[in-house]
Amino acid sequence: MKYAIVDIETTGGNAKTGKITEIALFVHDGEKVIDEFTSLVNPECDIPPFITSLTGISNKMVKDAPKFYEIAKKIVEVTEDCVIVAHNSEFDYSFIKQEFQQLGYKYRKNTLCSVEMSRRLIPNCQSYSLGKLCKELGIDLNGRHRAYGDAEATVKLFEMMLEKEYVQAVMDEVMRYDLYNAKIHANIKREVIDQLPDETGVYYLYDENEELIYIGKSKNIRKRILQHLSNTSTQRAQRMARGVRNIDFVLTGSELIALLLESDEIKKHQPRYNRAQRKTKIHFGIYKALDDKGYINFQVAPIEMGDHPVTTAFSRQEGTRLLEKMSERFNLCQKLCGLYKAEKSCFQYQIKQCKGACVQEESVESYNQRAEKASQIFSYGVSNVMLIDEGRHAEERAVVQIENGMYKGFGYIEVNGGVSKIDELKAVIKPYKDNKDVNKIIRGYLRKKKLEKQIQY
Repeated sequence: MKYAIVDIETTGGNAKTGKITEIALFVHDGEKVIDEFTSLVNPECDIPPFITSLTGISNKMVKDAPKFYEIAKKIVEVTEDCVIVAHNSEFDYSFIKQEFQQLGYKYRKNTLCSVEMSRRLIPNCQSYSLGKLCKELGIDLNGRHRAYGDAEATVKLFEMMLEKEYVQAVMDEVMRYDLYNAKIHANIKREVIDQLPDETGVYYLYDENEELIYIGKSKNIRKRILQHLSNTSTQRAQRMARGVRNIDFVLTGSELIALLLESDEIKKHQPRYNRAQRKTKIHFGIYKALDDKGYINFQVAPIEMGDHPVTTAFSRQEGTRLLEKMSERFNLCQKLCGLYKAEKSCFQYQIKQCKGACVQEESVESYNQRAEKASQIFSYGVSNVMLIDEGRHAEERAVVQIENGMYKGFGYIEVNGGVSKIDELKAVIKPYKDNKDVNKIIRGYLRKKKLEKQIQY
């Protein structure tokens, strides 16, 4: 086996937005270096000052350097039949792969991370960053944060690990597959592996009887499935990997839609290796209303057609638990939340943990402000909204509909200069069921992710 030991310098830390500014490759046959290649690379964009400060590579230095497409063929030739080895291989490989992808070329290699290898083969080091590890092991590192110096030091580290007794077992354990491997994928046809995309969507794993055994979602379907197939961390994971005979997938573009579709498909098909999100029907909602004093009250009740609950639950008990969380988190009155029955004050007021909305000691304005905030946190935050996210290609957008506080479904729309008409958006929505899991997915996504647009109506 041959190894291409690589290091790159870049304009930033994200492969989708950053570019390579320098690359160094040493081809190793398991005994010695047999070939090498190094070059500055013109990233065709400005190098940020802090990157120049770290690496010493300036815009002036790369001005006359070859662009990536000019050295791409050489990289392919040098790394032919090689496993990529790097200190944090996911970083280096993702950048190289992305550069090739932008040229319309699928560059795929299996990879070994020398960080993971060294943790197993050289335990108890104070640090596994390249600089500190080399210093501790007595490895010369000339030119830190330059591709040639870091790659050369990684070669010396790799050769040190090749001498260890259990190196092959460790390499088998930490290898990351991006290519068909007859040993790992023996029960699956090569073309099934070859056609897996590096895109966002939902995937389906089938056994020898064409029974669906697992459904998952990923921002990189290929990477995630190949991780499944080489997973030896548990007996359950090994059984599932051995049982896979065929694979299917659906591209979604939007990660939010991948999450929503995965949840719905798991409930629909109940695959035996999916444990979470298998409940299917919701029966109860948490409802909000004003009492005769003007205070916001909450209660758990069965869902009826056309209802507008704050959020949903699979059972009355689960709804009550959610209300208890709301009450505790926002210091709401247990009586007004329907959690304590009393003629006058609630129990929390008697032990001085309620501010007294139950006996009108706290003002309507003060109490309702907290109650509204709780309502928004535990719901979607708006009654009627279209969530617009990226589609499966540049001229398409994904659309998720929430109406009367409930998830209605999703769809895709072709865009020409923008998306704005609600009737057009409603027309593409395919209906899906609302439930607690969907509620959690959408709320979590809205908190953590930046959607392209939200259109309230």
